[in-house]
Amino acid sequence: METRIDMSKVAPEGYKAIMGLEKYIASTALDPIHKELIKIRASQINGCAFCINMHTKDARKLGLSEQRIYLLNAWRDTNLYSEEEKAILALTEEVTLISHHVSDATYQNAAKVLGEEYLGVVIMMIITINAWNRIAITTGMQPE
Repeated sequence: METRIDMSKVAPEGYKAIMGLEKYIASTALDPIHKELIKIRASQINGCAFCINMHTKDARKLGLSEQRIYLLNAWRDTNLYSEEEKAILALTEEVTLISHHVSDATYQNAAKVLGEEYLGVVIMMIITINAWNRIAITTGMQPE
């Protein structure tokens, strides 16, 4: 596949708005590992090669183990993820696959485990990576 258009050039104000979400998230208490787990898992679901490549590299730089990266798409079948991470991953999957809606059970568990403020930031991160995935896939962005 060939890259189609560069959104930062053809829609600079829209691109800048999404970058604003990234800046907001960077200013919060969102754990960097949680951020990368969200980005990788949503990107796996969406099939975004560009983002999977980028965020697995970023996760390694943060010290996330190869094992935890490789098993992320089977997180329910391992004991490698904390209670908080499992709540975040369940919510990431349901928000990413939004046509199935976010179940009360998943939402309530995430709110209980994470607290409302942290949950709000997690939701914003999930929404942001899903936007980036859609931009990268639609425009044909390629991994380096």
